[in-house]
Amino acid sequence: MNPIYEYRSLEIHQMIIASRKLQRLSTLSLLAALTFIGGCGWLAPESAPLIYTRVATVAGLADISEPFGIFVKDDVIYLSDGETGTIRRIGSDGNATTVASGLNTPSAIAFLPNGNLVVADTGSHTIKEITHDGAITIIAGVEGMHGASDGPVLSATFNGPIGLAVNADGSIYVADTYNDRIRLIKDGMVSAVAGSIRGFSDGIGPAAMFDTPLGLAVWGDDIVVADSGNARIRIVERGGIVHTLAGSAERDLIDGSLSTASFEGPSAITIDTVGRMFVADGNAIRVIGQRVFPFVETLAGDRRGYLDGNRRSARFNRPSGLAVGPHGQLYIADSDNGIVRVITDGNDLRAEETQTSFRPGDEPLPLATRWPFDPPSASREIAGTLGEIRGEIKPDGRPVWFHNGLDVAGAYGETTRFIRDETVLDPHSAENFGTSRELLRLPLLGYIHLRLGRDKDDRPFDDPGFQFERDLSGKLTGVRVPRGAKFSAGDAIGTLNAMNHIHLIAGRSGREINALSALQLPGISDSISPVIDNISLFTTEWLELKPETKTGRIQMVDKTRIVVRAYDRMDGNSERRRLGVYRVGYQLFSGDSPLGDPVWPMTFDRMPSNDAVHFAYTDGSQSGYTPNTIFDYIATNRVNGDSFGEGFLDTTTLAPGSYKIRVFTADYFGNVSSRDIEVMK
Repeated sequence: MNPIYEYRSLEIHQMIIASRKLQRLSTLSLLAALTFIGGCGWLAPESAPLIYTRVATVAGLADISEPFGIFVKDDVIYLSDGETGTIRRIGSDGNATTVASGLNTPSAIAFLPNGNLVVADTGSHTIKEITHDGAITIIAGVEGMHGASDGPVLSATFNGPIGLAVNADGSIYVADTYNDRIRLIKDGMVSAVAGSIRGFSDGIGPAAMFDTPLGLAVWGDDIVVADSGNARIRIVERGGIVHTLAGSAERDLIDGSLSTASFEGPSAITIDTVGRMFVADGNAIRVIGQRVFPFVETLAGDRRGYLDGNRRSARFNRPSGLAVGPHGQLYIADSDNGIVRVITDGNDLRAEETQTSFRPGDEPLPLATRWPFDPPSASREIAGTLGEIRGEIKPDGRPVWFHNGLDVAGAYGETTRFIRDETVLDPHSAENFGTSRELLRLPLLGYIHLRLGRDKDDRPFDDPGFQFERDLSGKLTGVRVPRGAKFSAGDAIGTLNAMNHIHLIAGRSGREINALSALQLPGISDSISPVIDNISLFTTEWLELKPETKTGRIQMVDKTRIVVRAYDRMDGNSERRRLGVYRVGYQLFSGDSPLGDPVWPMTFDRMPSNDAVHFAYTDGSQSGYTPNTIFDYIATNRVNGDSFGEGFLDTTTLAPGSYKIRVFTADYFGNVSSRDIEVMK
């Protein structure tokens, strides 16, 4: 390390710690202390660090499935791929090679002083070492056995370790994620440094509590912890003293001082040569240490997606690993996008900017050939499809969103089963315990409205993939399904709650597709065309155009909006069941002669952004959480995957006369219905 950087890094470290401790002082004492700190001259180093402006995608990584751990050494990128169980090496020339294979959901990686790689092999509950020739040996833990015992390295046990950091002396700190502890591997022994049970508390050793700790980083003599479940950054000092560096009880993306800033769910941490601390937080990248005084700010990203370019508008999808390159670039393992990103000053030759938030060609092949209930080949009623509005659009602006999956009806308490073999990758795969929206998210499928891992009477299944928590009275208080847990098609996932249906999500998180195209459910059919109830025309200001009394035709304006009320049905569904349509389009005619081909501005083959709900539906549209089902589609607007916008039927070049508009609706199975409306210009 450059001596200048080494000095400044240590200085920034000491300043941040000092500032955090000073927050406990009175205002008068704090002002006095800050005056002293300001006099110390916390200035930028003589050789200025990289100024981050752009986000780009690292080229040459088309065959990476789930990059998680990342480390940069000598301008070479090393990656763990949790889905394929491999460690990959990407040289400065962009060529990728496999360093090791046969791992079990590997997570964080680092280098030992001897030059070998060390990896948290989460699915096997072990810490492993990888030599230059790809040989793999266990450093600590027992293959396939989870537990929380300390002791000699080859008899000690872990529970889904995810994060790790290597000290200069070769000792290894481990985020023993589902034991909620920080462990130390040193001199042939494993010992607990801090943590005990799941919760939140500063303190010493077992008196401190963490919630699903993930990323770790060495920071001087201390260890920094991404305490994901508590949405905080924690510090573990010598002797196991734990205190909170940044974050609050509020789970949000809020910049501010160390005590006022909020995090969504920090997952990874790295520190550059000048002491700046970078945090992967939800779908954002945060930084501490860019200003004169410690401050948490968002460097790039704010919501889920895939978009390169200006750092402020860039989007990520579950970033899980961070590493600083030799020239100050910040590399990101963008896990659910399946790629590696980089934040630079715009001059990185290994990067290329993309201008799409969807990766073409990444739709999965058919995912399943069975229903989620028994018997597996018996068809069930479809109760909801992708793209339907949920909630009701009202002038008061209450939240509405798109339905992102396929609802399959079942009976209360009915056992629900996995429909595809999958391994859990998201460290927080299970959510909303005890609510109607309890769910489990797997890489290509999601399951909602369940009692996960338990029967209708809340009795747990005998399945180690579900790890339950209880209070002092023995009552169940939570369930975790750890990263690395494996399930097979037909295994019981849980039982239906009072929603009386399973909500299936198809496609990777943030890149969901219409489940009808992804699942090959036996016996499913649809021979019924969608129903068009009525068609309305509006001006750009949303004034409805009415038919003239004399002609019965509607006088179009230069830019006319078309709204169609429609719904679909499927074979086997009850008469009352109304589903959303798959496509909406229209065509203009002069007499019986078409004026151009039909246009289909709206297609629900992929999950749109919820920002597009008001482009797809008009006021009054409602379903799911309301007594009525009304789908009023704005047929002239564009809603197609990540693309959406306002549109009109432009009649400015039409000659005066009589015309007709034919509106089309179609379902996924190819049934098309149409209805004409007489108009004039």
